[in-house]
Amino acid sequence: MIDINTFNFSGKRAIIRVDFNVPLNDKFEITDDTRIRAALPTIKKIISDGGSVILMSHLGRPKTGFEEKFSLRNLVAYLSKLLEQEVKFASDCIGEIPEKMAKELKSGEILLLENLRFYKEETKGDVEFAKKLSELADVYVNDAFGTAHRAHASTTIIAKFFRENKLFGFVIKNELESIGQVLNKSKRPFTAILGGAKVSSKITIIENLLPKVDNLIIGGGMTFTFIKAMGGNIGASLIENDYLEMARDILSKAKEKNVKIALPVDAVIADKFDNNANREFCEIHEIKPEWMGLDIGNESISNFSEIIENSETILWNGPMGVFEMENFSYGTKKIADAIVSATEKGAFSLIGGGDSVAAINKYNLADKVSYVSTGGGALLEYIEGKELPGIKAIL
Repeated sequence: MIDINTFNFSGKRAIIRVDFNVPLNDKFEITDDTRIRAALPTIKKIISDGGSVILMSHLGRPKTGFEEKFSLRNLVAYLSKLLEQEVKFASDCIGEIPEKMAKELKSGEILLLENLRFYKEETKGDVEFAKKLSELADVYVNDAFGTAHRAHASTTIIAKFFRENKLFGFVIKNELESIGQVLNKSKRPFTAILGGAKVSSKITIIENLLPKVDNLIIGGGMTFTFIKAMGGNIGASLIENDYLEMARDILSKAKEKNVKIALPVDAVIADKFDNNANREFCEIHEIKPEWMGLDIGNESISNFSEIIENSETILWNGPMGVFEMENFSYGTKKIADAIVSATEKGAFSLIGGGDSVAAINKYNLADKVSYVSTGGGALLEYIEGKELPGIKAIL
């Protein structure tokens, strides 16, 4: 496999699949540029080698062809500013316009193509569409880890047209190295922290992690399926009754494998799902009827923090409570602080999954942990042990 560090792009046109699916406000201004900044090292490496760059990405979920709010033209000025040079824009991603512009690209120049998803062929993984994209360049670079679990034309199929010159950019390279360090080369103790709403969405992750971890901390809404499975009273808290037996099975398997499962012992409860609801603290298995648990309590925070701060490897996926509501964000914030503290002491910490990343960014702690994944769904599928089409296509 070609390594981007040693590959020389001099005189070559490189088409990079980036993930510029960024949030825009009603004035089409970027409100979070994390994904764009992540792609800069790959772009700069190619330019500094004397190559030229063609960028392709999707933005949003357009339904039928062109929609102004999903046009990548909205990103051009911002991208030009970040790169400190002009970024050219092709008003289409296939056809005469990009073909002509790509052919005329000089060494060191950058061209951004229009939104790939204005064509249904992109998500269908259409071979002819992928071929047209491939004809714009000499080298294919996949740097969009967030879409690596989709067998789309630009993430997977296109690689077939580059027998030799296909490689990962720095985003994917760093993602795979960081996830590999956590899953395959972890220093002990290894602690996984899983939160979020539903057990059902985390079953395969839990099953894949159980043979690897020493501690599994469970928080968020999924807690209550476990608490009810153990005979607790959970009031009106979130529950998946169909997964009670599965929860018991996980607890039993963890015991067999000598994995410590840490569940909350107390909770912040509310009389309705509202930031301004009446709040109380109570033991996790004694929630009053009609009340619901929306965050972990102080004793749980203390227990979890102690485990985290004595860990050498940490994987965090999912918040501890409804952190979007200020009055139920304390638990998630304190867990983030504990991860930062462990990292400062030398632990390797990987933060992954949309809500955990949002929490780390909300508290401005991204630069105080080892790695923040750009992956979301791709990361979760990778942790589950699934093969990602966009990764396989390059290997």
